[in-house]
Order: sequence, then C-alpha cells, then structure tokens
Amino acid sequence: MFWKTTGRILIVIPFALIMAMAAALFVLVTLGLERITAFLHVNPIGDEDVETIFAVMNQGFMLAASITLVPALLMVIVGEVAGIRSLAYYVVGGGIALAAIPLLARFGQSGAIASGEALVWQVFATAGFAAGFVYWLIAGRNA
Repeated sequence: MFWKTTGRILIVIPFALIMAMAAALFVLVTLGLERITAFLHVNPIGDEDVETIFAVMNQGFMLAASITLVPALLMVIVGEVAGIRSLAYYVVGGGIALAAIPLLARFGQSGAIASGEALVWQVFATAGFAAGFVYWLIAGRNA
C-alpha cells in the first residue's frame, strides 16, 4: 500500500501532469499560431519589428506557462485528494481553469468583450479540455 501510494504520488501524477501540460501547450501553439498567422496576413510587419515580436512571444510563453500551472495544480490536487475519477471533472475543470485566464487578465478593465478576446477564450478552453482529458487518461481514472 505504501509503495503503491508513493509511486503514484512521485511518478504517475507528475508524469500525467507533464503530459497534460504538453497537450495544452500543443493546442495553444497550434491554434494560437493559426490566429497569429491570420493576423499577420492582414497586417504585415517590417524586418525591424521581428526581434521585438520574438521578445514579446518569449515573454508571453513564460507568462502563459506560469499562469496556467496554478489552475492545473489546483485541479489535480482537488481531484486526487477527493478521489474524483470522473472524466467530466477533469475535462470541464481543465477547460474552465484555462478559460478563466483571459478573463482574469482583463480584470479591472471596463467595456464589452471584443470578438478577439472570445477567440482567445476558445483557444484556452480547448487547451484546457485537451489537458484535462490527457490527465484523466493517465492518472485520473485511478484516482
């Protein structure tokens, strides 16, 4: 019993979390690149702005990685402690946790939500759904 629990906590759960974050990153990058490419076709950039764009993208990736880690860890901890095995919990919870990030990023701003922000919500929610599903496949079924 001790070794089974220890192996689950030290091996299975971290591996499942890493794979879920990789799935979320894959979805964010692929769907995000589609949006960026569509924007660049409408608004081409000059050669002098390329370095600035790469610096902003680097900062954006680091910010997204640090912000998305907290909701994912909360979902995993609650699911493991409560012993939740439901696919719906992990998929919907992951989607809600990541879709809340753009909402929290606009905290304090007034006005209606623009259509561009709705696209960002869709991408983040889809990434959360994928991450929740991957985590459930690896570790959530046996919580």
